[in-house]
Amino acid sequence: MNSPHPTRTHARLRTWLVVGYALFIVYASLSPFSGWRNQGLEFTEVLKVHLGITYTAFDTTANLLSYLPLGFLVVLTLRTRYGASASVIFGLCAGVLLSVCMEYLQMYLPTRISSNMDMLSNSSGALIGALLAASITSRTWLFTRVVQWRSDVFHHGKEVDFGLALLALWMFVQTNPSFPMLGNVFISEIAQQPFVKLPPVPFEWLESCAVALNLVMLGTLMLTLLRNPRNIITVLMVLLIVVALAKFITAAVLVKSWALLLWINSEAMLGIVLGMLLLLAVLGRPRTAVIVFGAAMTVIYFIIINFVLESNAPSAATSVYHWHYGHLLNYNGLAQTISLGFPLLLIFHLWRIRKV
Repeated sequence: MNSPHPTRTHARLRTWLVVGYALFIVYASLSPFSGWRNQGLEFTEVLKVHLGITYTAFDTTANLLSYLPLGFLVVLTLRTRYGASASVIFGLCAGVLLSVCMEYLQMYLPTRISSNMDMLSNSSGALIGALLAASITSRTWLFTRVVQWRSDVFHHGKEVDFGLALLALWMFVQTNPSFPMLGNVFISEIAQQPFVKLPPVPFEWLESCAVALNLVMLGTLMLTLLRNPRNIITVLMVLLIVVALAKFITAAVLVKSWALLLWINSEAMLGIVLGMLLLLAVLGRPRTAVIVFGAAMTVIYFIIINFVLESNAPSAATSVYHWHYGHLLNYNGLAQTISLGFPLLLIFHLWRIRKV
């Protein structure tokens, strides 16, 4: 798995992340990809509209924050070959081009509104992200330490880069506050009334099984990436703490007060314990046996979440949010799509890395 060119493999990982994040934006911008028709609009008319007409603080902030990681990742990728100024220009151009394409295509979607204000805020976000990345990469000591840490903890190689990109996908899904911890069924609780006792809810053993298998999938993925597999439990605990903290922060920002901690339930806690026990049982086994075990658990997980558990629609969780903007529905839809497709991507990764 070792590579004589660690810089090249780092750049390859960043390329995976850029492509993946660009696809996120395409999904969020054009979902649900239906109802396409010419509405008689001209793009030049969109560009000429007074900026104040389509301005809302929420949309502007959301668009700026959405494109900031794109500019950041583009510059991180290009800094291995180009200077800071050229990388920032490329990062800005990438954000502007993608934004213009998305706003143009939205003219053909009746459920979307093309806006020059969106283009401006998107481009501003890409520029801020590009400048931030240029600032970080210019601090050689910090950038070198991060790169060295990555080399010390993870193997090198294109298969490992793909695996790390999968890890980023998994973490993105898990930070969604309308999913239970390590779960995949949207929370759809009815708004609680003060001093009203809710009827008891039966314990869902299948959800605990799904959580346990989800953790086993993550553990198997990490075992293929880590240089020292004996650290797997520690690494998983750190990842779970990071995910829980990110989930709490997004919940505090997005959901209502009564739903702040709904993502913590007894099914998830039991599932995490069971998943840890399963991983402890396979530690020390031959690498091939671990990969086969992980692949088998992934297939079972795929069957459970797609054909056994009842999966709510993304709109089922709208009652727990403060806001009811289309952005949140797209966010939930994207999280659900990745959650359902992740097992297939993981099996592909395990197949590729089995002989590495």
